Amino acid sequence: MSEQVKVTLVKSAAHRKPNQRAIVKSLGLNKVNSSVVLPNNPQTRGAVFKIAHLVAVELVAE
Repeated sequence: MSEQVKVTLVKSAAHRKPNQRAIVKSLGLNKVNSSVVLPNNPQTRGAVFKIAHLVAVELVAE
């Protein structure tokens, strides 16, 4: 079984740096309180690290 992470946008990406807005969009997050389940791999963890102040992360066991 592979672990996954649930990423929830808790703060708006409006008025943020363009690279942070691009990361939010690339993760598939649109509006505040939108969530997406992603694989727990280095690419996802790196993207989440760059916008950690905007999101909440939970581990999901599949």
